[in-house]
Amino acid sequence: MKKHSILLLFLVAITLSGCGAYNFTGTGKIDAKTFQVNYFQNNAPLIEPGIERTFTIRLQEIIQNQTNLNLTNNSGDLLYEGEITQYNITPMTATADQKAAQSRLSITINVRFVNKNKDEDNFEKPFTFFYDYPGTDQLVGSKLSTALDVIFERITQDIFNESLAKW
Repeated sequence: MKKHSILLLFLVAITLSGCGAYNFTGTGKIDAKTFQVNYFQNNAPLIEPGIERTFTIRLQEIIQNQTNLNLTNNSGDLLYEGEITQYNITPMTATADQKAAQSRLSITINVRFVNKNKDEDNFEKPFTFFYDYPGTDQLVGSKLSTALDVIFERITQDIFNESLAKW
């Protein structure tokens, strides 16, 4: 009896994901076959070299990993473009001797999304996230990589949700 229940559950899951009614990423049916992610320029007043390339690749990867869309260099059904507008490091708390006890790296990325098949899905909006770290640390090397990983994971997921999952 247990084997029949597991088999039935598996068949229902396959049927629902195959018919476009639901898939396991939560996107539902996507009315597109290709997507294009243009290079996100770094226009922030404070520049950290290379983050624009890292962000562009991370956005491409999340869409490829969570959908069956094909990445293209031009004429994509879905177009993502924009720029990094803010890269700020600010002290969040201070010690008694006026030194930063905690600092925050905040990044804001302005995104323009165009769905060539469904104009009402188009948007332009900023996405922001942050990473807090000890004020005595220098944000370089692996510490910077960790901070960027946390920030870009959240921002790319937010962009994905806004453009495809509609959350």
